Amino acid sequence: MDASMFRGSTVALVTPFDENGDIDEDGMRRLVDWHIQEGTDVLLVCGTTGESATLTDAERFRAMEIVIQQAGGRVPVMCGTGTNSTRHSIELTRKAEELGADAVLLVCPYYNKPTQEGLYRHFSEVAAATSLPVVVYNVPGRTGTNISAETLLRLAEVPNIVGVKEASGNFSQIMEILRRRPSGFLVLSGDDALTLPMMALGADGVISVVANEVPGLFSRMVHAALEGDWKKAREIHFRLLPLMEANFIESNPIPVKAALAMMGRIREQYHLPLCPMKEENRQKLRSILRQLELI
Repeated sequence: MDASMFRGSTVALVTPFDENGDIDEDGMRRLVDWHIQEGTDVLLVCGTTGESATLTDAERFRAMEIVIQQAGGRVPVMCGTGTNSTRHSIELTRKAEELGADAVLLVCPYYNKPTQEGLYRHFSEVAAATSLPVVVYNVPGRTGTNISAETLLRLAEVPNIVGVKEASGNFSQIMEILRRRPSGFLVLSGDDALTLPMMALGADGVISVVANEVPGLFSRMVHAALEGDWKKAREIHFRLLPLMEANFIESNPIPVKAALAMMGRIREQYHLPLCPMKEENRQKLRSILRQLELI
């Protein structure tokens, strides 16, 4: 299974809502078109940044359907189908495959804190239930559980588990995975600010938050790194670093949705328990957007 189509800059799309809290379908279609025009390589729908934790299954399926339809095969579409229930994850994954997804992203099961053996069995069971490429998502800061390098490398031997989105921030672990991964197994950054150093070590790209705001510029950074143009990549990295950091001044995706609203791309609407950011943080974010000439 060739996973190279998922190299580069993948945007973890926000899910725009209307004033009633329903999916803003027209707004979502506009975002898809904008990303494709700007050079985003892959679209991820229903990830953390898409507020998957508070979407109903019906909303998830509609969001997937809209993005897949609007992309129309112009770029690959990855769908977030992971939960902390293996059975539920299988149901979501099968539906994503039915809707025409090109791959699925499976977050590490959260809250119930499985053992490493439980993690291996979870991801293996879901992968066995689909013919789609599967990308594992390790983000212990959100899930409470780290997928160890040993477990991840064991999962890399499962035929359709093609890569990992690594957001542990643990460079010792990341380097161990990069050093020992089988040929063709993708390592994608799950932290915008660590993308460039990870790519310097051999990572294949990123699944990004900041790409929501600066899809073209961030894609150019990633491709400069893939091509070995480190000077250009560093220049863009340091230019965007204040925005990368500001996107986490409050819980993601609060700042990035606020930024997109300031840019006129979406309405600033969230599903509770997420809510609008504090005014002092909003002013900091606005200042950074002005410096980047985004507003």
